[in-house]
Amino acid sequence: MNKETRIDTNAMLETKSQTPVIECRDLQMSFDDAGDALNVLQGIEFRVFPGDFISIVGNSGCGKSTLLHLLAGLESPSQGEVYVAGQLVNSLTKAQRATMRRQSLGFVYQLHHLLPEFSASENVAMPLMLRGETKAKSLEQANHWLERVGLSQRIKHRPSALSGGERQRVAIARALAGNPKCVLADEPTGNLDEHSAAQVQDLLFSLAETGTSFIVVTHDNRFAGRAMLRYKMSDGLLSELD
Repeated sequence: MNKETRIDTNAMLETKSQTPVIECRDLQMSFDDAGDALNVLQGIEFRVFPGDFISIVGNSGCGKSTLLHLLAGLESPSQGEVYVAGQLVNSLTKAQRATMRRQSLGFVYQLHHLLPEFSASENVAMPLMLRGETKAKSLEQANHWLERVGLSQRIKHRPSALSGGERQRVAIARALAGNPKCVLADEPTGNLDEHSAAQVQDLLFSLAETGTSFIVVTHDNRFAGRAMLRYKMSDGLLSELD
């Protein structure tokens, strides 16, 4: 599964006429640093369209994860606006932001954050049940996505019985089970060995062909280079790479 091809951008050109899945305008973020303002993001302009696969690289501490947190409404910017599926995130209450995340976004982290006492199927189904789906329907959807990520024979296994790569596949199935418009992935293969990382990367690219958008923060330049659109974060600014 270790392919070095990129997604065909020509197949996605028509999406540019659509409403962005995510958009940020003049996005700025500052933190207090012993009385001084630490400017982490300085006027980010960014749009994500249906089917985009975007990678973001940059040195540790440059603000990549902060950007993801702002796009997800987990933090509020010092200045600027974030829109998710046309909604101005800044104007939403904490409860409304949580609803927006459940309806529109999926998340994959470096650590899988699976619940150890539940099976793979139950872990994937959990967000769906929290969204109001019945247990039966949630498990049916969970099993469908576990099959899509190649784990149909492991649905009853708990995380402790799965390999690192398998646990990350469960996390990816969980992120996609709710049919999100965009998946935000923060170092999704950073905790895996080279072989498992390559398998998970190939899986993410294949799943992007379903029309879901992906924003992936990574230190892996080879992984980043395979993305349709490639950005670098530096000095609080986001610049597109050739």
